Amino acid sequence: MSATMIFVNLPVKDLEATKAFWGKLGYTFNAQFSDENCASMPISDTIVAMFLTEARYKDFTHKAIADARTTSQVLLCLSAESRAAVDVLVDGALAAGATEPRPAQDHGVMYGRAFDDLDGHTWEIMWMDPAMVQG
Repeated sequence: MSATMIFVNLPVKDLEATKAFWGKLGYTFNAQFSDENCASMPISDTIVAMFLTEARYKDFTHKAIADARTTSQVLLCLSAESRAAVDVLVDGALAAGATEPRPAQDHGVMYGRAFDDLDGHTWEIMWMDPAMVQG
């Protein structure tokens, strides 16, 4: 059985600015699944962020598009390999134009920070001590 994948679809106001922002953080885009209305950004082998222009996003829903700068529907959380990796990614996002919605959270065995991207989507970056994750 193959691993289940998740495709996180997010509306964006300016697709080129979104691609430039994530490119500054070291991410690349899959040209096969990208066009002038959509950018497909692999995060891992099983996670793909799909950035859609608002017009394209509206093709998939009859609901109003929430303004992520003023409302929240979802918090996206990505794991990091170390505390330092959390800081590198969030600091890079801030340098690329993101904002930091809250102070870092340091619980000793867990450390996390967050950033709001150019469209206000909140991305939490979290490290957890591997000794705490026992199966």
